[in-house]
Amino acid sequence: MQFHKYHALGNDYLVLDPKDGELPDAAGIVRICHRNFGLGSDGILYGPLETNTAGFGLRILNPDGSEAEKSGNGLRIFARYLHDTGAVSNAAFTVDTPGGVVTCKIADGAESITVDMGKVRFGMDLIPVDGPEQSDHNPGQKLHINGTDYTVYIADIGNPHCVVPLPEISQELACKDGAAIEVHPLFPKRINVQFLKVIDRSNIQIEIWERGAGYTLASGSSSSAAAAVAHRIGLCDKDITVHMPGGRIGIEIGDDFAIRMTGPATRVATMDFDEEALGFSV
Repeated sequence: MQFHKYHALGNDYLVLDPKDGELPDAAGIVRICHRNFGLGSDGILYGPLETNTAGFGLRILNPDGSEAEKSGNGLRIFARYLHDTGAVSNAAFTVDTPGGVVTCKIADGAESITVDMGKVRFGMDLIPVDGPEQSDHNPGQKLHINGTDYTVYIADIGNPHCVVPLPEISQELACKDGAAIEVHPLFPKRINVQFLKVIDRSNIQIEIWERGAGYTLASGSSSSAAAAVAHRIGLCDKDITVHMPGGRIGIEIGDDFAIRMTGPATRVATMDFDEEALGFSV
């Protein structure tokens, strides 16, 4: 099987074009993504696929073999792959994901890619979440994790997010408490977690624990959700730069919390995976 490896601010994916091979089963995905026994990645992007609702279809697989509804970084990488293979130019095009249809546009020279990610929704019945409904009057809720009481904010942009604003954040905190929040009983289908620090009204910093992937250097959907929450609770304006360990993403918040995300995607390599490696246990 031939894979095309890209990264978006250190969040790396393997693109598997259906013409180059069939999508492996969950165990195969785990082996291929493993950084010692496989090619190493934060997931697999399988496409382009045929669809009746957009120009291209895409499936997004996590390194634990589960499937994600949407990925902002994955969409930028997939858009870059389509551009690199001549399937698209600099005109806007659409991609159908399990989390909804998005619109992508690649800048001249492919230095940046803009994705209209859709609208952030805050109704917890959409996630699903086993807990009280959020409202504009009371948007947050309490969550007790590892001896600490947090106020958290739930947001959905085609995939679910739990945003935790704090005065200070760290990788250690994301790995410890983010991992616990992901699998908390409140979230029966697990959840992506962002620890959010507001720098000023135009800049935020986040540390990310990603559902099915773990600690992540950058995330487009996490940036979208965290920026939307920061604006909703009055801490930031509508144009926000999101700072992550892997780099920065620009977020524009439109009417009804429609999100426009802009950031890079970098080509790394074309790689042939030898199926012999599937015979080793991980």
